[in-house]
Amino acid sequence: MKLCIVVPCYNEAKNIPLILKRFDEVIDRDDISIVLVDNGSTDNSSEILDELLPKYSFARKLTVENNIGYGFGIMSGLKSCGSDYLGWTHADMQTDPMDVIKAFDVIESSQNPTNIYVKGDRKGRPLFDQIFTIGMSIFESIYLSTRLWDINAQPNVFHKSFFEKWKDKAPDDFSLDLFVLYQAKKSHQAIHRFNVVFPERLHGVSSWNDGFKSKWKFIQRTISFSTKLKKEL
Repeated sequence: MKLCIVVPCYNEAKNIPLILKRFDEVIDRDDISIVLVDNGSTDNSSEILDELLPKYSFARKLTVENNIGYGFGIMSGLKSCGSDYLGWTHADMQTDPMDVIKAFDVIESSQNPTNIYVKGDRKGRPLFDQIFTIGMSIFESIYLSTRLWDINAQPNVFHKSFFEKWKDKAPDDFSLDLFVLYQAKKSHQAIHRFNVVFPERLHGVSSWNDGFKSKWKFIQRTISFSTKLKKEL
């Protein structure tokens, strides 16, 4: 298998049929696979996956019984992959699965495909979310002394050799995106960003981005992890 993409699913029962259908439309080769991680869902995501996955040969399910965190779910999926290239994207349909294919096209056309990290750069977001992202990007860039922009953008695609360098140190929570982008910077990966359209959710509610209170909690967690990360340098 050439590429394996992890899709963490926490209470995404309504979006799972949509993302599977869209992946089916954009995957036109047999060396790309998708791992949908049921990350401790409390809705009927598991049942929906069991019902639909037999229809899609490129996809399989991985169950995490208890929701330890966003990062833990993604890392569980990545560790189960046996492909040359790895990555993840979200199940909420705010990132088009076609963007995963675009990211992999960039890697395959690269002169050094084992040393490139491809990540989206979100466009079309609400003004408040853009301000939040700018503020967090400035803080992280100054605090960690390296330019870090739109940290939580999707998708993320990279070679397995990069993954092997940090897989046992990755955080279990939403700090994973920060951690991996920072590792890409520090290990001198050639970082390629490309524009991705980021529309509103079609179904469900974000497990972290549902208002100012949740954003404040996210800021606190991120600052806490940033402090820990800087101490380990």
